[in-house]
Amino acid sequence: MVVSRDKNPTAQETFMQMAQAAGLRGRLLVTIGLLILVRLGIYIPIPGIDRHAFSASIQNSPIIGFLDIFSGGGISAVGIFALGILPYINASIILQLMTAAIPYLENLQKNEGEAGRRKISQITRYVAVGWAVIQSVGIALWVQRFALPGFGGPLFVVEIALALTAGSMFVMWVSELITERGVGNGASLLIFINIVSVLPRSLGSTLQLAQSGDQTIVGKVVILLLVFLVMIVGIVFVQEGTRRIPIISARRQVGRRLYRERTSYLPLRLNQGGVMPIIFASAVLVLPVSLAQFTQNGTGIVAQIHPYLETIASYLSPTADPPWLYVIFYVLMIVFFSYFYASLIVNPVDMSQNLKKMGSSIPGIRPGRATTEYIENVLNRLTFLGAIFLGLVAIIPTTVESTIGVATFRGLGATSLLILVGVAIDTAKQVQTYVISQRYEGMVKQ
Repeated sequence: MVVSRDKNPTAQETFMQMAQAAGLRGRLLVTIGLLILVRLGIYIPIPGIDRHAFSASIQNSPIIGFLDIFSGGGISAVGIFALGILPYINASIILQLMTAAIPYLENLQKNEGEAGRRKISQITRYVAVGWAVIQSVGIALWVQRFALPGFGGPLFVVEIALALTAGSMFVMWVSELITERGVGNGASLLIFINIVSVLPRSLGSTLQLAQSGDQTIVGKVVILLLVFLVMIVGIVFVQEGTRRIPIISARRQVGRRLYRERTSYLPLRLNQGGVMPIIFASAVLVLPVSLAQFTQNGTGIVAQIHPYLETIASYLSPTADPPWLYVIFYVLMIVFFSYFYASLIVNPVDMSQNLKKMGSSIPGIRPGRATTEYIENVLNRLTFLGAIFLGLVAIIPTTVESTIGVATFRGLGATSLLILVGVAIDTAKQVQTYVISQRYEGMVKQ
C-alpha cells in the first residue's frame, strides 16, 4: 500500500503500448469483442411477442425508462439479454451484506485468501441464478399479455423465463471473462456500454429541442449542458482525490552500509469504493420495481401486497413526484455503500501491522493501536466527505432539470454520469498499470 514516487506513463507511451504490446492489445481486443457480443444479444428478440403493442404500453413509463438505461434498451426490445448484468449486481449486493452478518462468509473473505474469495464468487453466482429466475418469471408474466396469436399459456411463460435467465447467466459469464482476460471490471464495463448506447438518443432530443428557435429553450439547454460539464469535473475530483499520510521508514544497516530514513506516503482515496457504491445504490432502487413486476399478475397474498410494492416503486423512481423521498433514500444508500466498501477494501488493523513489520511509522503517531485509530479516523472522515459529495453530485442534475423544465436527459442523470466517469477512470488506470508493467519488463530484459 506504500507508494513511492514514480512517473506515470504519458498518453503517447500508453497508445504505443496499446498498439505494440501483444498482451495489452489482446486484452483490449477481447474486451471490445465481448462488449459488442453483448450489445448484439440485446437485439435478438424473444419470439411470440407483439413488440409494437408492448412499446406503446411502456412508452411513457418513467420506471421502465430508468431500467432501460441500465439494460441498454434490452427491456423495451424484449431481447434475450434484457436482464443483462442486473441480477449479478443484485446478488453481489446480497452477498456483500451477508458477509458482514454471517461469520462463515466473513471468515472466507478475510482469512481464507484466494480460495475463500473463489468460494464467495461461486455462491454469488448461485444467488444470481436464483434472482435471475425471479426477475425472468416476473417479466414473463408481464409480457404474456402482449403474446401473438398462437402463443401464450404457462409453457410460453416458462420459455420466456428460461430464455431471459440463460441470457442473464451468459452476460454474467462474459463479465467475468472480461475481468479475467480483458481490461477493467466486466460488470462495470457492461453497465458503462449500456449507458453509452442511450447517449445518442438523449443528445439528439436535446439538440432537436435547442433548434426549435425559442431563445429561452436554447438558454435552458446551455445551462443544462454546463451543469453536466461541471458535474463531470466534480466527479473526476472525487474519484481522484486522495489523502497522503506521510510514512517514515527507520534507518537500516545492511552489512557495512547504513541506509538513511526514507520518506514515502500512504494514499487513502476520498472515495474508496470507486463507482461500485453508485452501482449498488442504483441496483437497490431497482429492487422494488422488480418485485412490483413479479407480483403484478399474482393471486392471493401476492395480489394483496402488489399495490404496496407498486407504491414504493413509484416513490423510489427518479421521476417521482415529489422527489424528496427518492433523493433522501438515494443519498443514504450512497453513504451506506461508501462506508461498507471502505470497510471491505481498507483494514486499518492490517495496515498498522504491515507498517510495523516494515519498520515504518506515521510521524507523531505511536506504532500499534494508536496508528490503527489514526488511520481509522482519517478513513471515516474521508469516506463521509466523499459520500456526501457523491450524494450532492447525484441530486443536482435532477434538480436543475426539474427547475428549468428541460427533461431530455431524464433518467440519464448523475447516476449515469458517476458510472460513466468512474468506470472510465478505473479502466484507464488499469491500462496504465499494464503499461508500467510492460515498461519494467523491458528494463529487466535489457
